[in-house]
Amino acid sequence: MIDAVPPGLVLLLGGAALPLVPVRLRPAWILGLPLITLWLSWSVPAGAPLHVQYLGWHLIPLRVDLLSRLFALVFSIMAFGGGLFALKQASVRELAAAYIYAGAAIGAVFAGDLMTLFVFWEIMAVASAAVIWSTGSRAAYGAGMRYLGVHLFGGVLLMVGILAYAKTTGSIAFDSLSAGGAGRWLILAGFLINAGAPPFSSWLPDAYPEASATGSVFLSAFTTKTAVYVLLRGFAGEHLLIYFGLFMVYYGIIYALLENDMRRILAYSIVNQVGFMVTAVGIGTPLALNGAAAHAFAHIIYKALLLMSAGAVLQQTGKRKCSDLGGLFRTMPVTMACGVIGALAISAFPLTSGFVTKSMINQAAADQHMLWPWLLLVAASAGVFLHAGIKFPWFVFFQKDSGLRPPEPPANMRYAMYVFAFLCVAIGVYPAPLYALLPFPVDFVPYTGGHVVSQLQLLFFAGLAFFAMLPLMARTLTVTLDVDWLYRRGGPYLYGMLRQRVERTGTVLSAAAQAAAHRTLSWLDRYHGPEGIFGRAWPTGRMVIWVALMLVAYLLFAYAGRY
Repeated sequence: MIDAVPPGLVLLLGGAALPLVPVRLRPAWILGLPLITLWLSWSVPAGAPLHVQYLGWHLIPLRVDLLSRLFALVFSIMAFGGGLFALKQASVRELAAAYIYAGAAIGAVFAGDLMTLFVFWEIMAVASAAVIWSTGSRAAYGAGMRYLGVHLFGGVLLMVGILAYAKTTGSIAFDSLSAGGAGRWLILAGFLINAGAPPFSSWLPDAYPEASATGSVFLSAFTTKTAVYVLLRGFAGEHLLIYFGLFMVYYGIIYALLENDMRRILAYSIVNQVGFMVTAVGIGTPLALNGAAAHAFAHIIYKALLLMSAGAVLQQTGKRKCSDLGGLFRTMPVTMACGVIGALAISAFPLTSGFVTKSMINQAAADQHMLWPWLLLVAASAGVFLHAGIKFPWFVFFQKDSGLRPPEPPANMRYAMYVFAFLCVAIGVYPAPLYALLPFPVDFVPYTGGHVVSQLQLLFFAGLAFFAMLPLMARTLTVTLDVDWLYRRGGPYLYGMLRQRVERTGTVLSAAAQAAAHRTLSWLDRYHGPEGIFGRAWPTGRMVIWVALMLVAYLLFAYAGRY
């Protein structure tokens, strides 16, 4: 029976029960749930061990193959690392929401049909918004509401797409969605919103930095990578995704270079990195799909490490602006070292996880003779090194001394960073275990002379450019405008305008209703009041005449109806 238990339910139900667990047992509960989920994800047999018939639909809540197992494993690792990092810092409601969120993400990657996927998809949206709201600030409330609005809109598109797809194809099985007409495109739109694709990319840097120092670590892992998974499953080889992916790559770079908030820098780099994966899905070859899956695995780990480093700084200093930080390497060397390892990994530095995964995507574009995508991807690798590989650690840890002397974060936060820093290096040094988990056989060698030398050259000249233009890189207290400006400013304006018109219309209608009521009452009083024609007393003889006339009229109508 264990083989038929969806592993995500362990985290989902365990997270929901967390507030009921005695305080002394909570650490074991928090660390044990992800480990149980990890074991179940690894041991559940391949195939579709769970089928359900519901309302005439064939549902598959548990379908296991190499792709779903890969994402479930890294999601479980992420839940454990995030739980360890947040063990003593996060509120119980944040951890409960985070574990429900993680469990729903694992449920989504094991879903074998679109209806089951939709259920977990919507649980993810609500639970992740709750993670943002758990901070308790006014900014977090507003960001969470905007975040939830965008994702519920994406959920509506997804649901309508699923219904249209089911009507067209007669099936809700979640495999390659190569047919389905308009329903297929609506499903794709719903997936792309969660991936952070244009024009809704701004929801991510708007919401994630407003979460707590621990909440943003969880948020970085599940929503966008679940979107990458469903794109791999349903839209591999859809060339339109190449254009979306390349837009995301450069959108993330440009806005991250302009940003002053350290967590917004890392949030924009999430969009940038997911753009590499979306581009690979669009290329669609086995090497490209392996690259997208492997890069998603690596990205979850090194992005969580970067946000742990930033979260530790926020926890210890209370500051998040790069212009307020600097010189922290003196008293936070462990946090600095872990942040640098994460920065090297995201920059695809040799001997780190990013190098052995991102190079697969670049090679896939080269193998297909896609010149412009390859050139743009290679150039974007230098841009990643500029904003996440150098800018983040330099301005936070190494720039001019800010005078801050915070101590290292608590032990549980350091241990979480140790685990993820080790994984970043271990995967980069020995990628074979990760390659063995990928959905297609791997015939790729990352450590060739050409790959290593070209990447080192790229990173060296990017670093040289950064320090040559260092005065231009220094950030000030500015605000960067994004697409969300349209609904953050336009929304209240439209609401105010509509409210005025509704109030004006309501006033006019209320006056008209009062006038009509007055006229009606006047008419009733005129005819049925004490002095009205029907209200005053009539002589008996006159009443007899009226009754006789009514009887005659009744007889005439009855006679006419009969003949």
